[in-house]
Amino acid sequence: MVAIHHNEWVVVCDGAKALVLENTGDPDLPNFRTREVLKHHNLATHELGTDAPGRAFSSVGAGRSAVGQTDWHTQAETTFLEGLAKELDGLLKAGEVKSLVIVAPPRALGVLRQAYSPSLRTAVRIEIDKDLVKMPVYEIEKHLSA
Repeated sequence: MVAIHHNEWVVVCDGAKALVLENTGDPDLPNFRTREVLKHHNLATHELGTDAPGRAFSSVGAGRSAVGQTDWHTQAETTFLEGLAKELDGLLKAGEVKSLVIVAPPRALGVLRQAYSPSLRTAVRIEIDKDLVKMPVYEIEKHLSA
């Protein structure tokens, strides 16, 4: 069971969507209210980038090798999560939030941790490595308080 304090924010996200929720209840009986929903619309791969894989030439001899293609979707997800961290940092500096609970899949948490500013890192009280972003808010409430 995770104790989420009154007025504490819970950010439930993955690489394409973020729910910013506020607990208007208490730790024993949470009541999440949606403050904001952020979405990143994944475009088709051909719309994200069309570069062909590159070639690397050996410095000795005539050898060549292919360079792996860029994963445009992963890059777009990383950009979305870095933007989310920047927005949360701005809200923290504006005094709108004092502490946060972050709920995200492990890969998204890794990207977010690298994007945290020192003040945001201090404000994050708990990180939970679960993918709950597709659940309705009442289910997220139940899952975190059970």
